[in-house]
Amino acid sequence: MPDTQAHNTPGDWVAPVPERETPAMPETWTSQLDAILEELQELTQSIPVAPIVDREIDNRLIQVRLGIASSLFTALRYKHPPTAAHALRVALGCSAWCIQLGVDSEERDKIEIAALLHDLGAIGIPDRILQKPGLLDVDEATIIERSRHMSVEILRACCAEPAILSMVENVPARYDGTRLDYHVLGNDIPFGARMIAIVESFDSMTNEQIFRPAMSREAAMTELFACAGSQFDPELVARFADFCCHDQVAARQETSCRWLRTLDPRAIERYWRLHHAPVPSGQLDRKRIFETRLLDNMYDAVIFVDSQMTIQLWNSGTERMTGILSKSVCHQQWQPELLNMRDEKGDVVEPDGCPVSCSMRSGVQSLRRLVIWGRNGRPISVDTHVIPVMDEAGKTLGAVLVLHDASSEISLERRCQSLHDEAITDPLTRVANRAEFDRVHDMFVKAHSQRRLPCSLVICDLDRFKQVNDVYGHQAGDDVIQTLASLLKDSCRSGDLVARYGGEEFVMLYTDCDNATAARRTEEVRFAMSRIPHRRMGGRGVTASFGVTEIQPGDTPETMLRRADRALLMAKSRGRNMVVQLGTGSAAGTRSLEGDVPMALSHVGHDGTRIEHDLFTSVPIAVAVEKLRGFIADHRARILEADHNRLRLQIEHTATGPRRRRNDRVMSFSMELELDEGLADDTLDGAEPGTIPAGRIVSGTRVRAVISPVSKRDRRADDVVRRSREVLLSLRSYLMAVHEQSDPLEEDGILAEDDVAPREVDLRQFQALRPRSMTRWLRQVFRRRPGPRAN
Repeated sequence: MPDTQAHNTPGDWVAPVPERETPAMPETWTSQLDAILEELQELTQSIPVAPIVDREIDNRLIQVRLGIASSLFTALRYKHPPTAAHALRVALGCSAWCIQLGVDSEERDKIEIAALLHDLGAIGIPDRILQKPGLLDVDEATIIERSRHMSVEILRACCAEPAILSMVENVPARYDGTRLDYHVLGNDIPFGARMIAIVESFDSMTNEQIFRPAMSREAAMTELFACAGSQFDPELVARFADFCCHDQVAARQETSCRWLRTLDPRAIERYWRLHHAPVPSGQLDRKRIFETRLLDNMYDAVIFVDSQMTIQLWNSGTERMTGILSKSVCHQQWQPELLNMRDEKGDVVEPDGCPVSCSMRSGVQSLRRLVIWGRNGRPISVDTHVIPVMDEAGKTLGAVLVLHDASSEISLERRCQSLHDEAITDPLTRVANRAEFDRVHDMFVKAHSQRRLPCSLVICDLDRFKQVNDVYGHQAGDDVIQTLASLLKDSCRSGDLVARYGGEEFVMLYTDCDNATAARRTEEVRFAMSRIPHRRMGGRGVTASFGVTEIQPGDTPETMLRRADRALLMAKSRGRNMVVQLGTGSAAGTRSLEGDVPMALSHVGHDGTRIEHDLFTSVPIAVAVEKLRGFIADHRARILEADHNRLRLQIEHTATGPRRRRNDRVMSFSMELELDEGLADDTLDGAEPGTIPAGRIVSGTRVRAVISPVSKRDRRADDVVRRSREVLLSLRSYLMAVHEQSDPLEEDGILAEDDVAPREVDLRQFQALRPRSMTRWLRQVFRRRPGPRAN
């Protein structure tokens, strides 16, 4: 067994981790808060999207980094390509982070190799588990856990470096030492293992998985902070957050150049005992390019399955219909339960009765009406057409499965597509104009309020476009604009919208698309645009910058657009030619934000409604203030007062959602915010360390929000409450916060409905009530308006 303490022996590099500081006194952090509040109008920091790297470059990176051991990585890639891609991203991320931390080259080499091969044990996991879209049972989870040990055993047979084995072995170890079968904790865990654990968790959360959608980067970072001290090294989590604020594009380029140009092959081979001859990969022929373009733009779902029942192709139509991304299922075993296939009677289609396997056995085409699960778990009636594929000798090579949506319900995407086809187009680019974008964008926001359907917004702007017009003429500028518009249209799926917002600015609405997926699709456009030569410019190219965001709870069309615009400005300020995403998103990592906002009612009467809301977010107060800056900028809130840890704002709110009325006007709210450091539970403050239950301590930031309408004139009280909730829900989304305690008023059902009409309340009578009679008295004070109850 390798010595897991080897990283602390003399001569080995140890990261210069500072001593844990005692909590700052209120005067210290309130002065820091004052300094940050003075810059509230500046742009916040975000994380640029990692650039696309060509597959050939990826192969070369693996060969030069692993040397003779690249065959191990090749085996992992053939077994499960998503896991191999994840390992490469983790290795590049760890390498760039090591450069920022100043890790010496020898230690960095070991960390890079350990990161590339830490998931090698996935080779021993059955395909049915790797491709399972639902939760794992106990036995399946045990196999996944066992694969971690398989990684070490496979490497032990060929790796001659104990430090690498120690890192791979202890990547799953928890920082607090509570994970079974791992006997190290805290700083006794190898430094490289602690780094890899953070980077791989962040990468896994921000990329699409077959069992869950991708989280936004802000939500993933919040999750890291929430697990700091228990699962992860808290000091390294803070350093990783700082690292993510730097230019990730430049960091990856620096790492790739180092691997390709400066690595010594003889030094690499000393870690291994085997020999390997890399096999060059081929190139796509012209016919294959045409076929790929056709399949990617088909509305119907098309799936290729080979003779071993392995999925070889999953086109964009299948992604749209099922909600499952291609990279999550390609090279996995095909099974009808993947789509929860059912026959005309509603019975589950068993593997033996699967139309794909039946058609491959018989060699005859199959046509059937079946029901599958679409995205969001809703059933879809589909016409399935299975075509067996055979060679000239009659040997079965596989089958093509085509799924055509036969449901009578017109989907949201069809309605959006109809609007797109009938829209007034921009005469130069033949995409929608700004007026059509405003109309469809408002519809997208309403659809989210009704069905919680995710959508993303992208704003792009050509870099240094004025110089193109000044130097090469306006005709060259028009060519560049048309080229970008063509790329944006090619990236669209059914239901998406591209519009020219003005000049060289374009906007895209991606329906049923989360933050991470939108950023990935946008990065493909950026990558393609940067490599197109323009004839009128003498073969020179033009780049573009992009800002990406996803709708989140409490959003209006205006706040969503401003957040995307902030992301675009960040991309411009960081050097242009990059994609920057902002926002927490709505589908992943924010499920706790979907419900109604519980509120404590202080006063209801003719002089207005005042609502108090206690929030807790697991991020440090400095990070919480950065998120608050984004909330203020996107809502264009006026800062009326900023005093130490208190802040008073004025917000102009426009009603949104399905209950919006034509005569709704902008309503002004006064919001008071008080920020404080502490634990998630007030009852734990001041408790002895030994008396605090395990898992209850969560350091972070408390926020008390008090909101009330500015105008004191009579108005519909339920409208005030409803719109106050929208503002508070938006604040909670920006902070990635949760409500600290449940509200007894909401539990009793008094404030849980929007159709509550309050009467005037005598506060003295309210305060004199005993707790047991308070609820009964409130039920008498509040009456419900006549009419049907809102759903």
